Amino acid sequence: MGAPDMPSAQRDGDPPRDETITHADASVDIIETLDRETALLVRTAALLAGGSEPEMRAALTSAFGLVRAEWMEELLLQTYLFAGFPRALNAAREWRRISGLPAPADDDGAMCDQAAWMTRGEKTCATVYGPFYDRLRVNIRELHPALDSWMIVDGYGKVLGRPLLDLARRELCVVAACAIARQDRQLHSHLHGALHAGAAPAVVTAALASIADLLDENDARRYAGLWARVQGK
Repeated sequence: MGAPDMPSAQRDGDPPRDETITHADASVDIIETLDRETALLVRTAALLAGGSEPEMRAALTSAFGLVRAEWMEELLLQTYLFAGFPRALNAAREWRRISGLPAPADDDGAMCDQAAWMTRGEKTCATVYGPFYDRLRVNIRELHPALDSWMIVDGYGKVLGRPLLDLARRELCVVAACAIARQDRQLHSHLHGALHAGAAPAVVTAALASIADLLDENDARRYAGLWARVQGK
């Protein structure tokens, strides 16, 4: 999350010129098909990040009872990384009303365990970025060392490394959030990230298709080209 570009050896951080598809390592479970529950989660992620309040409310209502509650709770939490606190707070308020579910009594995210978050964040970020990880860290530190620390500790450690939603589905949701927000560089990174985290190429294709009607024609065409580039086509 938050990376300004796909890391590369180029100083400006543009994507590698000879880009080829990179796959999950053997330790990651592969999602082979986009099931209905995941598709709803991905669509909700897009609307939480870029939809109007009525659209957000409708998405949460449609997902209730079809998307498991713990996945939705995790999506609400990670929304603040990609769409800011106002949207995350509004979505959480609507979710409490629609679902009738109370907030958990406690949560490890309410504690401040910097060392544990750093360890988990480095591992999670390394999974998402794969062979680009080392260069990513250099690029972000060159922007500002605080951004590098926040990316690892807060982004990947405190939030995206949480265990109740698997990393592949998190990355598919990040893809949706970046697409609707027109954040092409981050979208590029997280298309790779979804593959690294265990989403099969067909699943990423289906996830993009599931939000195509939320995008304008030019954006949809551009993202199709970007995804083809990631696949080495």
